[in-house]
Amino acid sequence: MEKLEASARRIRAHILTQINAAGSGHPGGSMSCVEILAALFSHRAAAGAGWFGRNARDHVILSKGHAAPALYATFAEVGMIPEAELRTLRQLGSRLQGHPDRTRLPEVEMSTGSLGQGLSVSLGIALALKLRKEPFYSYAILGDGEINSGQIWEAIAYAGANRIDRLVAILDANGIQNDGRIEEVLELRPYAPKLEAFGWAVREFDGQNMAEVVDAVDWASSDAPGDKPRFLIAHTTKGAGVSFMADRADWHSHTVSDEQLKAGLEEVMG
Repeated sequence: MEKLEASARRIRAHILTQINAAGSGHPGGSMSCVEILAALFSHRAAAGAGWFGRNARDHVILSKGHAAPALYATFAEVGMIPEAELRTLRQLGSRLQGHPDRTRLPEVEMSTGSLGQGLSVSLGIALALKLRKEPFYSYAILGDGEINSGQIWEAIAYAGANRIDRLVAILDANGIQNDGRIEEVLELRPYAPKLEAFGWAVREFDGQNMAEVVDAVDWASSDAPGDKPRFLIAHTTKGAGVSFMADRADWHSHTVSDEQLKAGLEEVMG
């Protein structure tokens, strides 16, 4: 657990450094999903160089594609891309686009950014895994602003009705989306009763507590939930790890100045 927590601190530092170098980006939602990504890539998948090229593996789609800095930082942390490349975020000709683009970076499972689509693709992968009786899972990381999309609920209905038990949706529930707080835009909470009504096994936990995240991922990646798709609701904080970003809607899309970078690095690494 100490190694995973140290990894999460480095990922947060990389997020800040990337966005500072780029002059733009999405720090708030990137910082909130760090523990989720660390648990999936370092703990569950044991990803590393060459991992993506294997057929026999788990699959992870960052459906909330604006959190790309967190995905790239995780790739660098586990050795899938060079750490030095992180400073090319959003630069002309870079593989690290503002939203994940698998035509430039093949380690990306799916080009995302048009919100609402990632769960459907994850569902298709999970259906293939189930039909082939493979012991792997398809994970989709969603934002709670994203689940306003109707396509999300179509995928939820299909997966529940057909008992696609290789599908794991993980909701980065930080309570804030681009246009403001969830309750000000479209309040869908509580999520769990709705999801259970569609036939999903649901678990809620503190998405910034690494031990709870790992425990939830382990539960979802086992036979414990039965023959149901699994939905993990990670209660997180926008901008987690940096006090001046935390729980603030204006940090959804924001640059990081040199002064803010220094202060942020002191907090996440201190």
